[in-house]
Amino acid sequence: MQVLSQFHDLILCIISALEARDPYTSHHSSRVAEMTETICELIGLDEEEKEIYHIAAHLHDIGKIGIRDNVLLKEGKLNDEEWNIMKSHSEQGYNILMNAKSFEVVADVVRSHHERYDGKGYPDGLKGEDIPLGARIIAIADSIDAMISDRPYRKGMDTNVCKDQIEKNIGVMYDPSIAKKVIEHWDEVLRSREDESNNCMSLHE
Repeated sequence: MQVLSQFHDLILCIISALEARDPYTSHHSSRVAEMTETICELIGLDEEEKEIYHIAAHLHDIGKIGIRDNVLLKEGKLNDEEWNIMKSHSEQGYNILMNAKSFEVVADVVRSHHERYDGKGYPDGLKGEDIPLGARIIAIADSIDAMISDRPYRKGMDTNVCKDQIEKNIGVMYDPSIAKKVIEHWDEVLRSREDESNNCMSLHE
């Protein structure tokens, strides 16, 4: 996986391509990547695993580059047809990344980041530890950022309410051991998100 580290800057350039269409997606991916790295440290993963999952988190929404604008940029609630189109981004991301053999592990994580621990996620309905570890980590980081971020059609959730939602969904949406570790170190996880959010703002001033 040495090649993944070497391509990290290139990956950031690829993600910046999303920003031209949807600034939220790019900044969201950066915040999720930083929270993912913090969670990896909290659960004791080695440096190679941390690097792989950090990169996968940066790329978890890359498939949205294939979602048409009237769905991706819609400010209101998506209808059923639009929601099905949006959900295809995890598979589209997988297909994009599988063009590079060295990205197979990352591709699997990207494909599965919307799977749920109870098996009711998508696209494959994977359950429990059948879901790649990186995807189980990113699922929590992704949910946190989505819940507490402001969007054009709603205000972000209070962080304490978000914490309650994560806790309520332990064993339902989220891996119990990972989610409990996140709850135990809630402030630390949020701090990594805020640090990255501030970095993104500085870069765009």
